[in-house]
Amino acid sequence: MKNKLRAGLTVLGVVIGIAAVTTMVSIGQSASALVQGQFAALGTNVIVVLPGSQQRGGVRQAGILTLTAADAEAIGSESRAILAVSPIVGAQGQVVFGNANWSPRDMQGVGADYLTVRNWKLQAGGFFAREEINAGAQVCVIGNTIVAKLFQTANPLNQVIRVKNIPFRVIGVLEKKGVNMVGDDQDNIVLMPFTTVRKRLQGSNFNNVNAIMVSAISPKVMDTASREIEQILYERHGIAPGEKPDFSVQDTTEIAATLGVITGTLTMMLATIAGISLLVGGVGIMNIMLVSVTERTREIGIRMAIGARGKDILRQFLVEAIILSSIGGFIGVVLGMAASAGATLLINSFSSGTDWPIIVSLPAAAVAMLFAAAVGIFFGYYPARRASQLDPIEALRYE
Repeated sequence: MKNKLRAGLTVLGVVIGIAAVTTMVSIGQSASALVQGQFAALGTNVIVVLPGSQQRGGVRQAGILTLTAADAEAIGSESRAILAVSPIVGAQGQVVFGNANWSPRDMQGVGADYLTVRNWKLQAGGFFAREEINAGAQVCVIGNTIVAKLFQTANPLNQVIRVKNIPFRVIGVLEKKGVNMVGDDQDNIVLMPFTTVRKRLQGSNFNNVNAIMVSAISPKVMDTASREIEQILYERHGIAPGEKPDFSVQDTTEIAATLGVITGTLTMMLATIAGISLLVGGVGIMNIMLVSVTERTREIGIRMAIGARGKDILRQFLVEAIILSSIGGFIGVVLGMAASAGATLLINSFSSGTDWPIIVSLPAAAVAMLFAAAVGIFFGYYPARRASQLDPIEALRYE
């Protein structure tokens, strides 16, 4: 019983250390995957062009929209690195159907290629074409939340909803996307032709838009696409070299990469902190193995008296330390996997806006197992060497 208790205490420190490392790395990778997934949900290789300030009489005036639908068309036709472009015109208001009404989180006027930019598919129906945009047709495509709030179980296609008392015919339903990383419901959305929103809902005859969303052909040409967009708008807006532009180009992949670096750094920091407990476990192995050497001094003397050499004793105690630490590593990996899955489920149960993926880091588990064996070798060597150098006569006399 005493030997089993000693072995259990020896293993415990390694179990805690390996479990902590596996759990921390897995949760860190889960957070990184969540960030990358949320940015992927924004669309395919998305670049956002935002209006800046406009200069009149040598004075810059903020709050004036400087982007137009013609700018979006020029970007789409003149840049070879662009896959799709969509103007964005914002709107607000309640949506009414029968006796039900609802205020969407997003109500936007968009172009025909908006779904391509956002990498968003339709669950049912279709999307408005360029002809309907040019005609300012009163049609719309809605998200799943709007369907649930207004239509419940009824089929929303070809039904007429009212926005600011203006009728819009539902021609499509978007595929469900869920919430984003800040907890906003992405399915609580109504999409309409941007020309209709500008003329009918905003009562404007101007061609300005709130933003332009652009999708590059691939991640490799994001920088090229951004430079081409800037060059096109510099020429169209007549901005001289050295003059501050009246627009800004934002690349979402840079933001995602930055957040990825941050989450990766935090993961490494947490793994390092957890790794300290492995060192503590290694010290525990060394101390308990030293106690074991002391208590088994007579046994060592008997072995050496019947022919065991110093290297045999060294190998015996070293193998014991490696086996104990490896067993602790295996148990720690299993517990770490279970703990990371449980922690992720717990986070999802308390967070209303995010859905953390359950990721078990197999590379981290493999590295942890190798590190556990290394701990056994490193911290087990000194007690084993001390045992191998005992004098046989003194060891036989030890009580």
